[in-house]
Amino acid sequence: MGSTNMSYLNPKTVILIGIPGLEHVQFWIGFPFFSVCLVALLGNVILIIIISLHKPMFYFLAMLSLTDMGMSISTLPTVLRIFWFDAKEIEMNTCVAQMYFIHTFSLMESAVLLAMAFDRYVAICDPLRYATILTPTLITKIGIAALLRSAFAMIPLLAQLAFFPFCYSHILSHSYCLHQDVIRLACADTKFNVIYGMVMITLLWGMDSLGIFMSYVFILHSVLKISSQEGRFKALNTCASHICAVLILYVPMIGLSVVHRFAKHSSPFIHIFMAHIYLLVPPVLNPIIYSVKTKQIHQGFLHLVFPLRISSSVM
Repeated sequence: MGSTNMSYLNPKTVILIGIPGLEHVQFWIGFPFFSVCLVALLGNVILIIIISLHKPMFYFLAMLSLTDMGMSISTLPTVLRIFWFDAKEIEMNTCVAQMYFIHTFSLMESAVLLAMAFDRYVAICDPLRYATILTPTLITKIGIAALLRSAFAMIPLLAQLAFFPFCYSHILSHSYCLHQDVIRLACADTKFNVIYGMVMITLLWGMDSLGIFMSYVFILHSVLKISSQEGRFKALNTCASHICAVLILYVPMIGLSVVHRFAKHSSPFIHIFMAHIYLLVPPVLNPIIYSVKTKQIHQGFLHLVFPLRISSSVM
């Protein structure tokens, strides 16, 4: 009896869910979901292959692609296990590991977007010193700092989970593990996790978004000094891809946070839909946006897909 209680208080497994009300068609839903994830992975792999790593912006873009791939790979296995094999149980240790990678890659993507905003600021506001400011050494340091910041930020939250008893339902509300989802199952004092989580979001995502906003304030101030309208448009057009990347990360992220905190009793379908949008949209759209808006990448993609046709047209 004692061992049963200990198993109940400290479960070895938790239960993930698919799409409530659509269990009978989940197997078929798995195919378009897999296709979307495959597009995201292939798109980012192709983007990394074709980009020319001679400019700082492309270093940061490679970091963004690797981060997007990490988010996709972290969630794909559990979601497909549920859709195709109805395998809803996941070991608690695996759940914690998945949670760690999802949140780490999410925080890192925000940090990379901040670095890319700084890149746009230097390129537009101080173009003559662009190459001397954004050196490969500085870019490497920024990348390492973004990785370490994101990786270490989650450790205190997840370490606390090892000491929490879980005496409520072990059923989570998504097809993968999120901290805010797992922590609600604990029957202990979770104030540290709640407060630390709020502080971490405020300091990291808040500082990143503030840094991005301030970068564009200075960029707009510099652009307005350009005399010709064509020059202004050309300068702002170089920021279009980055602005889209910021929006497709932050809008779903804010939406998911709002749903978790203020719409707890809404339809489970809304929670699941927002969660999948949050993790699928950035990896799918970022390669498309940069391939369309960035001339060098667009040309590299055409050379990769239609090498013979491009070569014959050049000759």
